Amino acid sequence: MTLLRDRAEQYLAMRRALGFKLTTWRARLMSFIAYLESLEHTVLTTDDAVTWATSTPRDSRDPVNWARRLDVVRIFARHLKTLDPATEIPPEDVVSRRYRRITPYLYSPSEIVALLLAAGRLSPPLRAATWQTALGLLAVTGMRVSEVCRLDRGDVDLRHGVLTVRDSKFGKSRDVPIDPSTTAVLAGYALVRDQLRPRLTGPAFFVSTRGTRLDAANMSHTFGQLLTAARIAPAPGRRRQRIHDLRHSFSVATLLVRCHEWTVPDLVDSRS
Repeated sequence: MTLLRDRAEQYLAMRRALGFKLTTWRARLMSFIAYLESLEHTVLTTDDAVTWATSTPRDSRDPVNWARRLDVVRIFARHLKTLDPATEIPPEDVVSRRYRRITPYLYSPSEIVALLLAAGRLSPPLRAATWQTALGLLAVTGMRVSEVCRLDRGDVDLRHGVLTVRDSKFGKSRDVPIDPSTTAVLAGYALVRDQLRPRLTGPAFFVSTRGTRLDAANMSHTFGQLLTAARIAPAPGRRRQRIHDLRHSFSVATLLVRCHEWTVPDLVDSRS
């Protein structure tokens, strides 16, 4: 292990101890360390940092992506400079940081039905049941993909119709009430899951065909196949729809329902 790699591991351990999850952070930082090692460079320089940040694995030409990669190096460099004064900290303005929010795609009710039907045609049967139920839950609750994948059987209270989401974004937890119809679907899935995979490897509620927890990082690949099977084509000039867009669709649908519930007298009363 090189000195830079050792210091990077110590830095990551310190960040984790402070409560940071570092889901993608570690992979990016260690990729940069590997790049320096391939050059046999022992000092972090701005030139190396910029070259690595702009040489993305998929040859992305997006400056925003470059800036995010460079952020990982810059913050580490600030820490490293206290240990090695020769360390260079990349300036903030090396690449453009103008953020362009991706326009979300809003699935229509018929498209969500088509996705669920496509999920039901997956094989083997356990995979179909898992995907169909998980997608339905994403659509009717607006939960994050990672939150659904992290649900344990003890987090799903079918008696009271409440899901407990633990240690989510910013370390927060919350309860998610669900409709009786959703509770019934989840109960049906649990029965099928236990019949098709009696020996589960852990407490996960949604499981793969191996009995392991669903991997949120791999969900996008199968979802892309479901989009094709459901004949949902990308909008002209737009990127491919994402599974995360189900969360946006739920939010907009909820707002529209709330707007329809508000009447003119209600609004007048609220202002008086």
